[in-house]
Amino acid sequence: MNVAAETDKVTELEAALAATTAALAAEQAALSAARELVTKLTAERDLLKASHERLRLELELLRRRIFVAKAERVDTAQLELEFAATLAALDQLGGGPPARPAAEAAARKKPKGRRDLRDLKLPVERVELFDVVFERLVAEGKAERFGFEESRKVAWQRGGARMLVQARAKYRTVDAAGDSMIETTPMPPELLQRSLAAPSLLAHVVAEKFCDGLPLNRIEDRMAREGFPLDRGTMSRWVEDAGATVGATVVNAAREEAWATAFCIATDATGIAVQPEPHPEGKRQPCHRSHYFVQIADRDHVFFEYAPKENSTTLLEMFAGYSGYIQADAKSVYDVLFRPPEHPPDDGEADVRTEVGCWSHSRRKFWEATCTKSEAAREGLGRIGYIFALEDAWRGDPPEVILRMRRQHLRPHLEDFFRWAEVEYQAVRDQRGLLRSALGYALRQKDALMRVLDDGRLVLENNRSERELRRIAVGRKGWLFVGSDQHGEAAGHLFSLVASARLHKLDPEAYLRDLFRVLAHWPEDRYLELAPKYWARTRARLDPRQLAAELGDLDVPPPLTPPAAEQVPADLPA
Repeated sequence: MNVAAETDKVTELEAALAATTAALAAEQAALSAARELVTKLTAERDLLKASHERLRLELELLRRRIFVAKAERVDTAQLELEFAATLAALDQLGGGPPARPAAEAAARKKPKGRRDLRDLKLPVERVELFDVVFERLVAEGKAERFGFEESRKVAWQRGGARMLVQARAKYRTVDAAGDSMIETTPMPPELLQRSLAAPSLLAHVVAEKFCDGLPLNRIEDRMAREGFPLDRGTMSRWVEDAGATVGATVVNAAREEAWATAFCIATDATGIAVQPEPHPEGKRQPCHRSHYFVQIADRDHVFFEYAPKENSTTLLEMFAGYSGYIQADAKSVYDVLFRPPEHPPDDGEADVRTEVGCWSHSRRKFWEATCTKSEAAREGLGRIGYIFALEDAWRGDPPEVILRMRRQHLRPHLEDFFRWAEVEYQAVRDQRGLLRSALGYALRQKDALMRVLDDGRLVLENNRSERELRRIAVGRKGWLFVGSDQHGEAAGHLFSLVASARLHKLDPEAYLRDLFRVLAHWPEDRYLELAPKYWARTRARLDPRQLAAELGDLDVPPPLTPPAAEQVPADLPA
């Protein structure tokens, strides 16, 4: 009995143990499932937190771009407090920055008071004011007027259009048989044949649109207020014809010279909307996107190249035949310009182009990264600011002096910057964000950013290209789109002449008026003499009376003696 009872008890205990084990297994499975759920939810939470942080930073970055000043400004006093030790170490690199000229260190001059208008070369209209009471006393002999007290203001007089009557003499001749014949003086050459626009009106319309950014409909309204109604469609045809003509003549000649002689070409691009072709069924279509590339060839020429596509093929065609330095941002589309050609030409040397980076683009990346409250981003911004401050110390010096100063004072700072950037990048290389982007940009562009140590004529930034592209951006807000690819090309040529005229301190409208006056008379093999770079010398050799006349004959002077080649400073030893 005892054995049977014990057996039953063991069986009961085994059953209870099995039940407990099963319950424990169930509890363990439930606990594992709960842990997996917690892990999953924790990962989702972290992902959402990271996504929220990225969106917050993007929002902060957009807010900065919209509402904060365009310049990447930073509180330099705060930087000095935060990085006093770093700045002190930077001061020791390269022997410290050279002393600035005394003129630059002088305090800002105080205002001189009201402007003296007598220095202006303006037509003078005199208005004499008299006192009625004293004039009566003068007439009675009780007072004497002995002069005037003068002050000056500036007035404005609407100029408006004027009519030119082109009177061509008619002649009657009688031959031996007694028959009479009537002949009329032939029409002189003109830029736009049978057009009602004289050179000055055409130049005015072009300057209003491409220099001041006014769309043709606003010019149409202004002309109507001036008393000369002018249809915008007519002006559109004038602009396209004028742009196509100067593009095939003056702009093409200037481009050939630039591609053959330019030391460095700075380039950038912006988008432009193009009106679509009419749909066969009359349906509305959206505008398609094309691009304007700006190309600044040294301090000689500025070109705006219209391109339907922004791709490698377009850039290779655009820079075909050019060898030298090209300064651009780090957009991947430019990489093709600096690669060895896949199929070298059989009948000549391949184009060799060298990339020059832009420190302003790199600085902008660090400025954007400061919205993450990153100490490394602020230090990077301070380091780049120190590099620009050094460069300002020798701005305006001859290229050979600039190169020597860079290699003595700037090189240590550049090398130290990239050493610092490499260390900081290793710390954040697995973290997606603006700081990694800024450091990665600088390290990928290291060779291009160090290129300023090759030659003193190279500059640290490509801001001049962005400044030129503002002409497109400002005008684009008014005229919205170009009418066609052909109109886009013509507009690019006119933008080129306006920008080049400003580069050489010429009044764009006055230059265009003179160009439209003389272009039809000029020899085909001498169009380069009409480019803004040479226009001052060419204009001085023309008859001023013939040039001032809107119409008529023009005596073309002998060819312009080409200027002596610029002395290129010899490269200093590294």
